[in-house]
Amino acid sequence: MIKEIDLFGVFVPPILAYAALAGVLWFGVSTSLGWAGFYRFVWHPALFNTALYVLILAGCVFIVFR
Repeated sequence: MIKEIDLFGVFVPPILAYAALAGVLWFGVSTSLGWAGFYRFVWHPALFNTALYVLILAGCVFIVFR
């Protein structure tokens, strides 16, 4: 069963931890893609970044519940 995370007396849902981990991973991937010049081939960078974050978040959740 999924339990809440106790953070200094405040109970937070586990998805918050997954979202924070996905944000850190997304920042690294996005920065490296920008450095490599990948965004020149992307039509809508904001939409691409959102989709990339959702995919990374889904991957984090999938790995935890596998």
